[in-house]
Amino acid sequence: MSLPPEKASELKKIIHNHLLKMDIHGKIREVLAEVVRDEQGAAHQSLSEADFLRALQRRGIVNDMMKDLHFTQEANTDAETGSPQKPDTHFADITQMKKTYIDPSRRYLYLQVLGGRAFLEHLQEPERLPGQVCSTFTLYLHFRNQRFRSKPVPCGCEPDLREGFLLEIHRDGMGEGTKMADATTMLSMCDPVHLVLIKTDTSSETTLVSSYFLDWRAVLSLSSGKTCLALELMGVGSECKVPAGVLTVSLELYPPLTETLSTDIISTQQSLERQRTAEKERLFLVYAKQWWREFLEIRPSHKSKMVKIFAQDENGVNRPVCSYVRVLRAGRLLESPRQAARFVSLLAHEKAQVVGGGGKQEQWCTLMAFLCRGKGDCEDHATLLCSLLLGFGLDAYVCVGTKAKGVPHTWVLTRGTDGSITFWESLTAHRYLHHPIDPDAPPLAPQPKPSSPYRTVGCVFNHQIFLANCQPSDAVDLCVFDFQNQTRWKAMSEEALKSVCAPGSTTSLPPLPPLCAPALDPASASNQLELEMRYLVSEHRKDLGLVTVWDDHLSYLLSSALSVYELERCTGVSCGNEEFQDAVRRAVPEGHTFKGFPIHFLHCNARRAFATCLRSAFCEEIVCCRGDHMRLAIRVRVFVYPENACAVWLMFACKYLSVL
Repeated sequence: MSLPPEKASELKKIIHNHLLKMDIHGKIREVLAEVVRDEQGAAHQSLSEADFLRALQRRGIVNDMMKDLHFTQEANTDAETGSPQKPDTHFADITQMKKTYIDPSRRYLYLQVLGGRAFLEHLQEPERLPGQVCSTFTLYLHFRNQRFRSKPVPCGCEPDLREGFLLEIHRDGMGEGTKMADATTMLSMCDPVHLVLIKTDTSSETTLVSSYFLDWRAVLSLSSGKTCLALELMGVGSECKVPAGVLTVSLELYPPLTETLSTDIISTQQSLERQRTAEKERLFLVYAKQWWREFLEIRPSHKSKMVKIFAQDENGVNRPVCSYVRVLRAGRLLESPRQAARFVSLLAHEKAQVVGGGGKQEQWCTLMAFLCRGKGDCEDHATLLCSLLLGFGLDAYVCVGTKAKGVPHTWVLTRGTDGSITFWESLTAHRYLHHPIDPDAPPLAPQPKPSSPYRTVGCVFNHQIFLANCQPSDAVDLCVFDFQNQTRWKAMSEEALKSVCAPGSTTSLPPLPPLCAPALDPASASNQLELEMRYLVSEHRKDLGLVTVWDDHLSYLLSSALSVYELERCTGVSCGNEEFQDAVRRAVPEGHTFKGFPIHFLHCNARRAFATCLRSAFCEEIVCCRGDHMRLAIRVRVFVYPENACAVWLMFACKYLSVL
């Protein structure tokens, strides 16, 4: 069977790249030199091609080369259903690289992780037994709108992190996307490779270990286009000055540069970028101090208001809060602002960890670290939701203030073209329409009742605007969000904010990563979790001496209720519950009793979910139900969102003959 010319050319490129990766030419030279020296020796006999091939076969080089060279079909199929699977276009690892077609007109940076060492926190951990479940490390990368993920490896002092990532280096200019970047163009690319190391324990809880920004441009000075580096990863939060471990990586340009740059040119460029960034940040700090003094001169009481201009990220770097918000478009991954709010609420809420007592440890994570970890504090949720709402074209702002009992909190505000104000709670996706109380109204005049849980607001901001509340009272109920009124809101200079917060303004700003499509299949995840829950219920009832009989038809009917619950969380509108109730009435015979218990989770761990369910007396009553003609039902629906965020709905039900 002959191949078409384009396929033959593609096949040749794949084989050529594989031979380069194996360094086959170097191995052949070594074998050739050894054969000439040892086998022919001083006899000076002529060396035939057959002798050389026999020497290669004896050393296993040909076998190794053919063993590693795999060809896979373009369409992957699911092992269970046989249906085609979509490839994960955002996450990639070394196994996917074997299927990567390299565009000869583009330039690539091949980043290879060669292992880790000196992760001293895991020095005393016992050696893992075969098949034993253990904590794992996963490395995430982001570079110029490309995201990658390694395979998880067991945690240890020297974790076996060995992965390769092919990063495309593309031009930014219009119409230049297909042109190969030369050395001068790449020198001007100050975008770092952002590496995020995540630890996942045996209960699927994630911890941010380190967040590192790698300047890769050292390879531009090497004729071989390849270098090896030892990266010292630091901790995060209160441990940002303490080393977490060392990661050994190699960087290689493909194809190599024909004309390299001198190390002096590269170091001078990096030094100029640092100086320019430091000068911009210094000037903004001087401006911010002057602006703050002017704000305090309006009223001395303003000193107690929650006006937050700077915030520390996971590496302990102070950055203006406006830099944490960007215009983020989710493509086709999210369809509406309310669906975006639902997605953000599915990322777990967890305050920054601190060793010892004291006040709250503040940590505003970069977006990449927040998405990789899958959980964060209210500030992380609010900045992400605000970025997504801006991407949907809304006039959105992050609010900094307090809720009940004076607890500091952040949430999101949107302004309609009609002047309406809506609050969005990023942790729950709830929305509240704001109607301010008029303090100058007559005593008997009707006043709106507070609908939101927020008590005070000190400032609001987005990616371009920062406004401090200078009204007599910072109470949310009395606040008027008329941002053009300078007597109510004091604004910072937009030009000053743009100098340090606009994309590309400084090299210290982390690049904005794209959202990743979910890799989970909702149907298979639902089936798997439902099977596990059935097993746990049956075992629990067996321990109580009870027999379990499942009603599959009733279990199927519960699906519509779970779909209605998720739709209501997304849109705030309840519809379709009447059909579910009618179906249940038909499925439950006359004289029988029906009981149901729905519950919602953010994870797919069956044992954790079942333990949580049993804490409810009503759920335990259903699971442990005894009765005549008693039948149990259970249904699980997993709704998958970007970043593999899951809304898991589970419903237990039973029906039995009522005895008077």
